[in-house]
Parts: sequence; structure tokens; C-alpha cells
Amino acid sequence: MNRLTLTLPLALALAVTLGTAQATPPANRPPENRIDNWIATWTASPQPVWGSELPLPIRVPATLTDQTVRQVLRVSSGGQRVRVVLSNEYGTEPLRIGAAHVAMAVAGSAITAGSDRVLRFGGEQSTTIPPGAKLLSDPVELDVATLARLAVTLYLPAKTLLTTFHWDGKETAYLAAGNRVAAARLDTNSRLEARLFLTDVLVDSPTNAGTVVALGDSITDGNGSTSDSDRRWPDFLAQRLAKERITVLNAGISGGRLLQDGMGSSALARFNRDVLSQPQLKSVVVLLGINDISWAGTSFAPHAAPPSADSLIVGYRQLIAQARLRKVRIIGATLLPFEGALDATPLQGYYNADKDKLRQAINQWIRSSGEFDAVVDFDALTRDPARPSRLLPRYDSGDHLHPGDAGYQAMADSLDHQTLLGKR
Repeated sequence: MNRLTLTLPLALALAVTLGTAQATPPANRPPENRIDNWIATWTASPQPVWGSELPLPIRVPATLTDQTVRQVLRVSSGGQRVRVVLSNEYGTEPLRIGAAHVAMAVAGSAITAGSDRVLRFGGEQSTTIPPGAKLLSDPVELDVATLARLAVTLYLPAKTLLTTFHWDGKETAYLAAGNRVAAARLDTNSRLEARLFLTDVLVDSPTNAGTVVALGDSITDGNGSTSDSDRRWPDFLAQRLAKERITVLNAGISGGRLLQDGMGSSALARFNRDVLSQPQLKSVVVLLGINDISWAGTSFAPHAAPPSADSLIVGYRQLIAQARLRKVRIIGATLLPFEGALDATPLQGYYNADKDKLRQAINQWIRSSGEFDAVVDFDALTRDPARPSRLLPRYDSGDHLHPGDAGYQAMADSLDHQTLLGKR
């Protein structure tokens, strides 16, 4: 079946074209001399829901009907206007949005008084997104500070299949019955930790100096970090680079792999969508491969064999080649130690000595090949000197695979300006 898929730059172009063909509400009309400088300030890579083929719970309902969902997030860079991108990429039916609002967020589901703004799509407060498509909202005036927290609230009036989501959101989302998009607070016990249909937030940021994207798996997605606290390593990096007017975007997908689909599309399949399409992109940090190595023989891929080092290297080289075509700096990150990872979980057998030998071979290639523009050695940073195949205890979240908050802070701190962006 043919699907309509709008990349972010194309969606921006279409939105501008459409905006010239119809009246813009006076509150949203920019001054005559304004020069737009739209950037993505937050992103959550979309994933399709899965069924029994993966032994992990989806943790979201199959459908929503006549319900409101409020999703809270922290931006990287600020601006004076906002746009939101909604996605029906993995849907098989049109996605009906009855209403959508954006506001400044405070504690929990509450929003700041006076900050609530109606989002429109082609001038309309409701819209329908075709299967496979993304939709970009019209601009709305809202003064958003760097590292500020926003709430995006959607009303889903009809029975809606939850087909496009981001599984490991690390932030509470709130569900309420009926149309509550303008509510000051959603008093509800129905909560999720996933992103539903929301993939990007853009701001008009005239002073932005460029964007860095973190492309990875659950270690980039922040598994093991404290929820509702913005303590993933890209979060710490965004906080540190804010004074340099550098935007940091997190394109991690828990369970993500370099070569094959799994809990989302492979990095090879989503590199253009999640990385290269981002406006003002300067560099990308690639931390991928551990799931390619370790899923084999577990309940996630019981009949698969680990990939060869050569096949993984071919995958990295493809990302490098695509980045170079766009003049984007690409940084290779070594794979973290993982002895004992995920024991007594559905991924029993994730680690063994042969898999670790493959990890070490890949790390040696990343360090020594010279094919990446720069290297960040997360392995050397996070390993226990007394037992290098294990995470340093003070960095370990407890599952021996994912760092905790302290480990993520150390990872972010190890990425200096020269590594990320080259010489000043």
C-alpha cells in the first residue's frame, strides 16, 4: 500500500505554501520584516506498536475514544513561536485530532495560567492525518525559554487506534475523559510513560547556532534514568550546551538496532527521518550496535545468530556516507560494557563471552579506523577497571546494561565542543 510520508523539511515547505493561500489569524501573523528560523527543539522518534512477537508489554491501551492526552516535555532551545508535529506514520486509518493546545507546563499535568494556546492546522482547530503522514501545525505565538517545559494536549474524539507511539518516554502523560484540552490541570489517575502521535516541537529561534542529534538505542533513550527528571545523557548535554545556543535532540529508541528493525525501524531505515531531515543539523552522535549483537539467542530473536563484525561495520559506513553527503559531522561512540546485563528478565542470555568479544572488536574499529569524524569512548568512561566487561558500579542503574543518572551525566560531560562540532 502506498503511504504519504512527509519529511520535516517538506512539511515545513508545504505549511508555508498553504499559509500563503489562506488567511492567517491576526494573533499568529508575524511582522512584515520577520525572518523565520525554525528548528526542532524536541523530538521523540516514532515507533509502531508490537504484539506477541516481542515479550515486552506495550503499556498503552489499544484504542482511545473521546479522550484527552496531555504530554509534558522539556525543550532544548527557546523561541518566541511554536509549532508541533503529529504523526500517523504507522497508522492504517486516518487519525482524527479534535483539538490540540500547547502551553507552558508546571508541576504534574498543570499548565501556567495565561500560557494556553490553540494549535491550528491550515487555520482549522481540528484535522485529520492520513495513514503514513505527518502534519505540522501553524505557528503560534508563545515565548518559550531555553530548557523550558511545555505541555502538548490532544483531544481524540473518535475511536483511535494507538499505532504510532514512542515507547519509553521517560515522562508522564495524562489521560482524561472528554475534551479537556484547555483544562488548567488534568485530575486523573490514568497515566502513561509513552509519547502518543507527538514527534516534534519546533521553535522560531533566530539566535540558534546549530543542532546536535543523539542517535541510539535504550541507552540514549534514557532507560535506567529517573523519570520526569530529564536525566538522560542527551538531556544533560542539552543543559550544558544551552549557553552556546546549541540544540540537542534525542533520537534514541529503546530496543533500537543498527541493521534490523525491532522495537522500531533500524537506524539505516530511520537515519534520514530522525537525523538528516532536522533543520540546521551540525552533527550526530551514533551509539548503536549492542542490540544487534545481543538480541541473538534471546526471546527477542531466539533463532537468530549474531551479526558479523563486517556487517556492522558496513552499517556504520552507510551512516557515515549519508552524513558526509549532507556535510554533517558524525561521531562514533564505543559500546558500553554489559556483562550480567538483563539477567532474570525476558532477555535472559543477552550477554555471553562471545558477544562481548564482538563488542570489543567493534569498539576497536570505532576507535582506530579513523572513519568517523570523531570518537567518544563511552566504553572506557563507564567500565569498571577491576572488571572491564562490567559497568562501573556507581554508573550502573542496576540492570548492568543501562547507566543510571550519574552514568548519563558522565557520558554527557565527556562530549566536549571539539568532539561534537570540530575546532572553534
